[in-house]
Amino acid sequence: MGLIGGSQAYRFLRWYAAGKEAASEVATAYSGKSKLRILLGDALLSEVRDRDVIDFGCGEGNEAIEIALAGARSVVGIDILTDRFPEAIRRSQAAGVGEKVRFLTLPELPVDLIVSLDSFEHFDDPGEILRVMSTFLRPGGRVVASFGPTWYHPLGGHLFSVFPWAHLIFTEKVLIRWRSDFKSDGARHFREVAGGLNQMTVARFKRIVNDSPFRIVYF
Repeated sequence: MGLIGGSQAYRFLRWYAAGKEAASEVATAYSGKSKLRILLGDALLSEVRDRDVIDFGCGEGNEAIEIALAGARSVVGIDILTDRFPEAIRRSQAAGVGEKVRFLTLPELPVDLIVSLDSFEHFDDPGEILRVMSTFLRPGGRVVASFGPTWYHPLGGHLFSVFPWAHLIFTEKVLIRWRSDFKSDGARHFREVAGGLNQMTVARFKRIVNDSPFRIVYF
C-alpha cells in the first residue's frame, strides 16, 4: 500500500494530473491493432475455428467479434456491465457476425474455450470466477487469459497511475480522494471503483489458479 498521504499529496495529484489522461500508454497500446493477436498470438485464432467460445469480460465486444470472424462456430460475450451490450450488438451486426455472436450475463450451453482479456485484475473474487468458468466448459475445455498491468507494474494502478508507480507511492485514501473530484460513484476503496481493481499480482494469480479446478499448462 502507498506511503504518502495527506492534504499536500492530494493537492499535488490535483496539480499534476490536471488535463492528463492516466495510464495513457495502456489506453493507446492497442489502438488500431488486434489485442488478441498481440497478447495471445496467431495460434489462438487458429484454435477457435469451428469451436464454441466464451469471451469472458467482453466489454463492447471487439474480441468476441474477432473470434467470430476467425471462424468460431459460436461466441458468447459475457459481462456484468450490460449497458455495453447495445454497442456490442451494433458492432457485431456491422461486422456481419450478428447471428453468430450473443451478449449475455450467463451462457446457455457449455463451450470448448473461454478467452478472458483485461479482466482478472478487476474481479472482486477471482477464485470464484475461475470456479464459475469451470462450470461453463465441456470436458477437455480450457481457459486462455491475459490481463492488464499487474499491481507492481509501473502502470498497475490503471486510472490511479497518473505517473509510473503513483498507485504505490500514494495511499489509497488520498488517491480515492483525488478520484472523487471527477467521479461521483462514492467509491471508498480501489475494489469499489467502476470495474473494480483488486491489486492483482503475478504471484497471487498463480496461487489462485493452484487453488482452483484448473491447472496451469502454460504461463
